[in-house]
Amino acid sequence: MKYKYLKDVAKEFNLELLNDVDIIKRKITTTNVNRPGLHLLGFFDVFGSNAIQVFGKGEMTFLQTLSSEDRKLILDKFFTFDIPCVVIARGLEVFSEMFESSKNNNIPMLVTNTITTIFVGQLMSYLNYELGDSTSMHGVLVEVYGEGILITGESGVGKSETALELIKRGHSFIADDVVEIKKISYNILEGQAPKLLKYFMEIRGLGLIDIGRLFGMGSIKDSYMIDMVINLENWDGNKEYDRAGIEEQKTTILGIEIPCVTIPIKPGRNLGVIVESAAMNLRQKSLGYSAAKVLNDRVIKEMKKKSK
Repeated sequence: MKYKYLKDVAKEFNLELLNDVDIIKRKITTTNVNRPGLHLLGFFDVFGSNAIQVFGKGEMTFLQTLSSEDRKLILDKFFTFDIPCVVIARGLEVFSEMFESSKNNNIPMLVTNTITTIFVGQLMSYLNYELGDSTSMHGVLVEVYGEGILITGESGVGKSETALELIKRGHSFIADDVVEIKKISYNILEGQAPKLLKYFMEIRGLGLIDIGRLFGMGSIKDSYMIDMVINLENWDGNKEYDRAGIEEQKTTILGIEIPCVTIPIKPGRNLGVIVESAAMNLRQKSLGYSAAKVLNDRVIKEMKKKSK
């Protein structure tokens, strides 16, 4: 199970510890962040107690409306759950009953001056990145016209050489050989190079080259979203390749579907230009224009005219 130490989360968000509870070895194991609502009314049948609990202005204002006895009763029950920590947002004043209940149950309480909704959004993004599903793939990741292109294919097919041509044409390099992929939200994948291989590329016959040193720091990026997979394969004369592109192919990585195309390699084909065209075509589709669909509609329209 992936986890993040609470002390690292506290350091990342500059959280101040309010009570004398050790956070050194306490772990955060879920990307969920909970703002207790119904729980403060005593409903605990559904309670994500393994998540960081955030109290904002709404929660603290509600607790203020309760008598000291009722507040103590509900907070005593709340803190009996195995909660990783409680964070008070907006730097709000903490009730004495919260201090007492949290300390008695050994639950850390921290505070941030950040507005509640902003803090929750930032915290969830951080936890999604740190604790989200991940994998690694053999390939090259480049950024072309704002699109993250993962180039895959068998070893020696020319992935690195294609990426090198793209870099020379002004596009950005992220990773070669091994691409570490993280699922940072329900529909977004981000790729980066392993720390040891960052900025390096292997070209057969030439060896290792440092892209940042050769082409300048503007030619590299530490990480980038993966928007498309382009698979390179040696030309097979007996295989039927897609020539119209009407039906969009997909591949699945970490449960997320990504547009995918297969490009056959043949002497004389400029793979750099083809990948550039694939990236621009993907952008056009994201804006609602599909050249294949437009041509198909024209053909159908013309056929209907002739049939009359």
